[in-house]
Amino acid sequence: MFPLWSRLGVRARVTVMFGLGALLLSVMMGGLSYFTTRHFLLDERQSASLHQAYVNASLVRSSLHSGDTHLDQLLASLDAGAGSVSVLYVHNTPFSSPLAATGDIPAGLRALVQSGTPATQTFVLGGPRIAVGVPIPSVHAVYFEVFDVSDLGHTLRVLALALIAAGAITTILGAAVGRSASGRSLRPLTGVSRAAVAIAGGRLDTRLPAVAGDPDLAGLTTSFNLMVDQLQERIEREARFTSDVSHELRSPLTTLSASLDVLEAHSDELSARAQRALVLLGADLRRFQRMVGDLLEISRSDTGSADVSLEEVEAGELVRQSVAASARSLPNDVVAPAVLVDQAVAGTWLTVDKRRFERIMANLLENAALYGGGATEVRAEIGPPLLDGSTSLRVSVEDHGPGLAPAERDKVFERFYRGDAAGRRGAGIGTGLGLALVAEHVRLNGGTVWVDETEGGGARFVIEFPVADEADWW
Repeated sequence: MFPLWSRLGVRARVTVMFGLGALLLSVMMGGLSYFTTRHFLLDERQSASLHQAYVNASLVRSSLHSGDTHLDQLLASLDAGAGSVSVLYVHNTPFSSPLAATGDIPAGLRALVQSGTPATQTFVLGGPRIAVGVPIPSVHAVYFEVFDVSDLGHTLRVLALALIAAGAITTILGAAVGRSASGRSLRPLTGVSRAAVAIAGGRLDTRLPAVAGDPDLAGLTTSFNLMVDQLQERIEREARFTSDVSHELRSPLTTLSASLDVLEAHSDELSARAQRALVLLGADLRRFQRMVGDLLEISRSDTGSADVSLEEVEAGELVRQSVAASARSLPNDVVAPAVLVDQAVAGTWLTVDKRRFERIMANLLENAALYGGGATEVRAEIGPPLLDGSTSLRVSVEDHGPGLAPAERDKVFERFYRGDAAGRRGAGIGTGLGLALVAEHVRLNGGTVWVDETEGGGARFVIEFPVADEADWW
């Protein structure tokens, strides 16, 4: 019960509570109504039966005093009501109406009345019965009358069914009221949720509309908007800082790069120790330049100034050229991957930013070289239809490294995230920005990217783009 309850949403909980409250109230009111009505009807029927029995007993006594010996006819003529029977004991000799059976009288009641005490008893014999016994000592007789109250039982059953139906309807109505009330109460929170999702998606200009006449919601709206204002200001300040620092670093980096070129041009004049230092300096300087370039690219995306130049290109040829261009910049000890383009991709066109697509492939191949021992295969194929029914192109890059744990597969696209796997595979080489830029370039081109595992345990990075409509190819 409790695990299930904890998995329910707030609206479902309110609905259930309203329904349970209506059910409890219906049970209480229905039970009270049923037992009160039952007690009243039984008391009323017992009073009427007792009165009728005493009237008939008085008639029997008068007839016995007058010497009437046709007792069976006398009992049959009494007004006992439908379904009722009369039994008369005169000197312990039983007489009854034609439909009566003397054995219908409970033994305890018969003994009590024959001892001279009037009594009433309710019992069941083929249905509910009320038996009334009246002693007539003046003529040494005892009069019993048994009343059939099956109609009362039927009435009570109908009443119970009506109350159960009313309780069910009340419970349903209570749940409906709870559903409606919770929906109205949580509607402002739905707006907050949508605004939070929009802000998480990068729409920092999203704000909640002002609410008039509700101090609670007005306070929530004001606090939420103030929080978003501060968040936006902080993000913009950090983006400006990153952009400014990156721009400021470009000038000294250009000078250092030019000086490095001069030194490398005269490297043969240096000693062996100086040449080794020059090689290390060149590698770190180029890595630093690459990091500054990545930071500039990210800062432009954060500030919304990233330029996207879309053009229609043939998908298979784009993949081949991108891999060939990227492979030339890989270390000498890394073998270029095999490029497999399915026949179904032939003649397929993409609407993408070609420069950004090439950068995506370069970063994925570099990531595989740094952390996966080099890419083993790049495959382009037609993927399953997208949600809107359009065709998709999937390009996957596989490596034979140790792969990624499921918990890391979403985090690897975060900025500067390198995780435990990076620590095992050369943590001092990568910057943690390459895959973040891949995700950003893919997003700007309208695609998606994810990572899963190959059959051999390596990592497979997959990018998916919608294919251009065939009507727009020419």
